[in-house]
Amino acid sequence: MWSSKDVYYISDSTGILVTNLGQALLCQFPEINFHEEKFPYVRTREDAEKTLAYILKQSLSRRPLIFSTIMDTEVRNIFKSPEVEFFDAFESLLEPLESCLEAKALRVPGFSRHSDDVTMARRVEAIHYCLDHDDGIKVNESDEADVILLGVSRSGKTPVSVYLATQMGLKSANFPLTTEYLTNYRLPDGIIRNKKRAIGLTTSPELLHNVREKRYPDSKYAKLANCITELEQAEEIFKRNQIPIVSSAGKSIEEIATQVSQELGLTKKPGNLRK
Repeated sequence: MWSSKDVYYISDSTGILVTNLGQALLCQFPEINFHEEKFPYVRTREDAEKTLAYILKQSLSRRPLIFSTIMDTEVRNIFKSPEVEFFDAFESLLEPLESCLEAKALRVPGFSRHSDDVTMARRVEAIHYCLDHDDGIKVNESDEADVILLGVSRSGKTPVSVYLATQMGLKSANFPLTTEYLTNYRLPDGIIRNKKRAIGLTTSPELLHNVREKRYPDSKYAKLANCITELEQAEEIFKRNQIPIVSSAGKSIEEIATQVSQELGLTKKPGNLRK
């Protein structure tokens, strides 16, 4: 078994798709260390030849892994070297799909990412909204939100909120439950009137303690007992207001965001964001 492997993600567009696909597969092999690099916008033979030369030089004949989503057959074939392990997503998936559908694919690089200006405009709008309504800012303007994330400090609200905006095109606001709200078991009016779009984020006391301890060592804020109390108070607030709870403990940001959108019955399609 290999103890480590070099991995390269090659794309004729941004490389986001091939990187996500490759990493989703490689995470199934936690005992192996992977050294990863990404090469986006590889669109000509010259680009491909330079990229392959770099890869072979870096990898020192250790048969690196190459994941590709290059559409152009001529450019793609350059990477089919006996010195590498080549995995082509489109060749293995797109050609059988063409056969199944009895139709030819467009084979245009990154087509879905620039084909819908309306979708892109809505995503940009969602990002701006997220930034303008982070950490309790403008809580009285929560009426426009698709998602409102609630939780104690360091429970993961901001990164999940950003992911919901940038990757799912959802207008996401987040609100921190500070001592003022926790001890009185209450929420501001802007949240109460929109609680059908609210999700309570929680985590384990131990994880919360570790995160806070790194930022504020030996503080009351970071003490395990305080973390336990705050999480219990927050969950009581969620229960009193019938707000669904999602735990961030042991989950990636993507997993949390997906669960949040499922709890609220949202999809990535802009037309279905608000009902």
